[in-house]
Amino acid sequence: MNLVAAVIGLALVEYFVFSLLVGRARAQYGVAAPATTGHPIFERYMRVHQNTLEQLVVFVPAMLLFGTYVSSRFAALLGLVWIGGRVLYLRGYVDDPAKRSTGFALTVLPQLILLLGGIVGALLARS
Repeated sequence: MNLVAAVIGLALVEYFVFSLLVGRARAQYGVAAPATTGHPIFERYMRVHQNTLEQLVVFVPAMLLFGTYVSSRFAALLGLVWIGGRVLYLRGYVDDPAKRSTGFALTVLPQLILLLGGIVGALLARS
């Protein structure tokens, strides 16, 4: 489970970096707090950050379930794919929101495997 914890930590670092990117875009495009709209590029960074938070709500417990009941190594591998998917999602979305599909798929598919696998693993586990 050490690998699972490390990957969750990396995902949280990634989220923190995304928050810094939002702050940088806020300054670069002159969007004063507390505004959440303004320049389109700022809004894209803001949406990636918000969407990542929405995904973390499922990702973190799914990683823990899968790591506990199925395989911690496979959970860590899927988690690394998820982290890479978030980077691709950021790059695609900021460039052109229509280009976010690959990053989205590399986020949602590992997350779905982690979640469903974790649920099935928990149901099949012997107490």
